[in-house]
Amino acid sequence: MVLPLLVLIASSALAAQQLATPPKAEASKAGVRDSGQADPADEKPAVTTHSIKVAGKELKYTVTTGKLPIRNAADETEADMFFVAYTLDGEAKPGARPLMFSFNGGPGSSSVWLHLGALGPKRVKMLGDGRMPPPPFETVDNEHTWLDQTDLVFIDPVGTGYSRPRKPELGKKFWGVEGDIESVGEFIRLYLGRYERWASPLFLVGESYGTTRAAGLSGHLIEKGIAFNGILLISSILNFQTARFMKGNDLPYVLFLPTYTATAWYHKKLPGDLQKSGLRRAVDESKAWAASGYAEALAKGDRLTPGERADTMGKLSRYTGIERRYLDQVDLRVEIQHFIKELLRNDRKTVGRLDSRFEGIDELAVSETPDFDPAMAIIRPPYTAAFNDYVRRELNYKSDMPYYILGGGIGSWNWGSAGRGYADVSEALRAAFAKNPYMKLFVGSGYFDLATPFFATEYTLSHMGLDPSLRKNITIAEYEAGHMMYIHDVSLEKLRRDVADFLRNALPAK
Repeated sequence: MVLPLLVLIASSALAAQQLATPPKAEASKAGVRDSGQADPADEKPAVTTHSIKVAGKELKYTVTTGKLPIRNAADETEADMFFVAYTLDGEAKPGARPLMFSFNGGPGSSSVWLHLGALGPKRVKMLGDGRMPPPPFETVDNEHTWLDQTDLVFIDPVGTGYSRPRKPELGKKFWGVEGDIESVGEFIRLYLGRYERWASPLFLVGESYGTTRAAGLSGHLIEKGIAFNGILLISSILNFQTARFMKGNDLPYVLFLPTYTATAWYHKKLPGDLQKSGLRRAVDESKAWAASGYAEALAKGDRLTPGERADTMGKLSRYTGIERRYLDQVDLRVEIQHFIKELLRNDRKTVGRLDSRFEGIDELAVSETPDFDPAMAIIRPPYTAAFNDYVRRELNYKSDMPYYILGGGIGSWNWGSAGRGYADVSEALRAAFAKNPYMKLFVGSGYFDLATPFFATEYTLSHMGLDPSLRKNITIAEYEAGHMMYIHDVSLEKLRRDVADFLRNALPAK
């Protein structure tokens, strides 16, 4: 399962309330049943006003927190989707300001990570390198917020956050590749109507499985007349064959290798010359061999000669920091959980999956796989506590329901026609490009992300069959951090700069 690892305009209270209430022209369609009777389960959103200083300039903004009903073709409400929307106050034409929809991944993750980690005007306070501070945890002003560039809507898919199916048995309609895309797509359509944002330049940003959702939505919504100016993929996975370590599928071993190299470099486990060359050079050398010598060796399988096997073993040890004897025993194929356990085994430690800079301590050093992900252990408590405090005290949204940060709210995931789990939405993204050549794509990856490795993302993008004339629409950025690169202060600042440049280039010329 991919983790996450991974998702607003008045100068007075009266104007804020007007924005929070669907326009009368839309109310009969979206907020009231065709029979003329209001659904008693629909709730009014909470509306609050705030301000923040960004680059010395004060930004006044409105936050709308609530739910939208997701209805079927018979106009029956089947689920409620929770959202938090930020809109900048004082805009001459607020309905035409850029608007970005944001969500994380899992499947089964709420939007809290991007919301309180990078995009929103508040963020969870972490230590400078991304480690967990001592409790109690808190939110602080986010000087790197994207709100000065675009309004923001954070969406929790059904079964995450406060979003729930109206009846438990309806959940399975939403917990699958297609049902997820359709329901989030319906939320976006409904939001554009209720809050009169059809004239806004539109953007999507997703993290982890949220990139799968974003790519799928780009193809799904353009068929419904909704075209995006830009798609932003943070720690992406579009083709799941690149990350499924299964017999007969050697692709992940090749594509994970450069991240193994980055991780070994960080923990000083590479040979002296490679260690001294620096992170970028070590990674570049690893990528070159992974795509050539290593891929060829794995493709030969049992036809590999003893000499070729010995040479491959030596190179693999060089780029992973793992002993040759172990590599021989695993037949030159290091699965991710085994690497996490093996790299620092002699130090009786493990490395993180979401962020391999972080170290964990297992009960037994002799076990084959780690007891837990130290990176998840670092981020989950601060984000859970900080969001639950923030949504109640500052956003004035009260609920006794548990807010499902990550997992706990969804059932088994339906991968549809993906066979053995090799879901692939890269074709939907390619089709969206073909039908909307103005769309731009931003892809951000962390060097120390062992959940969605950067080389796997590069591979997928170069195998989409994208027309050469559209390749210039893609921007790629990499960061010296992990899956949630924004918990690292230096990477958070760089991400903000990179995205600001991207948004300016993606917007139509005035």
